[in-house]
Amino acid sequence: MTVPITDTLPMAQSFAHFLSVPQPLHLLSSRVWRRWLVMMLTFPLLLGAKSLPTEELATAQAAVTRAESVDADQYAAEALLRARTLLARAQAALTERRAAEAAEWARLAAAEADYAHARSREAATQAELAQRRSEIDELRRRLQMEQTP
Repeated sequence: MTVPITDTLPMAQSFAHFLSVPQPLHLLSSRVWRRWLVMMLTFPLLLGAKSLPTEELATAQAAVTRAESVDADQYAAEALLRARTLLARAQAALTERRAAEAAEWARLAAAEADYAHARSREAATQAELAQRRSEIDELRRRLQMEQTP
């Protein structure tokens, strides 16, 4: 049994069939040109745009807090003050949308706070060592007094 050609489904339009002929670029309106130009110029800028340095600021804030927790304001006051000042500069640069500068200030603040933390820990350890030596000397004096008849 053969099916007549007239009973088949209609053929779908080809993807190559254009409903309208594209206009040459010089015939497009200036408004379309401006939009296209703005898109082409801003797209590379968006790809290269850096995100805000929130991670660096959080790291710097954590470093300052860590230094404060070991009494750096007592043992390394100058370094801690520098770290706080650098952190404030980083936050100010961030509010002014200067991301690269904010990131740099934040890294410096974190480094200075880490230095203050280390100096504070060193000073606390030295103070504890001096106390232990004093206790040892006191115990030696007691032992000598007990041994003498």
